[in-house]
Amino acid sequence: MIRKESELRSDAVTNLMGGDGDINRMHFLEVEDFAGHGRLFAKFSLEPGSSIGFHKHEGEQEAYYILSGKALYNDNGKDVTLEKGHFALCKSGEGHSIESIGEENLEFIALIMKA
Repeated sequence: MIRKESELRSDAVTNLMGGDGDINRMHFLEVEDFAGHGRLFAKFSLEPGSSIGFHKHEGEQEAYYILSGKALYNDNGKDVTLEKGHFALCKSGEGHSIESIGEENLEFIALIMKA
């Protein structure tokens, strides 16, 4: 399967998981592409000040790989700064949030898969 960027589904979500502002997503895969092993594989873009609120994962895990920008990442209650090239994994039973704190948009790849 080959998909060009122009063929990928994009959407915007306001106040995702109780966060602030708008989150823009470009989906690489749709739910049916995971063969029951995941539900999200997308590139996220958050303007400065936008965030995804704190939430927990049960029976699944979520990975973030930072492409650009600067983030305040809450890793189970511990705040950490993430930048380009950093990777974060939130395992089943754990919680996290992310906020764009730099002067440029925060862009990252997110993958949610079954634990």
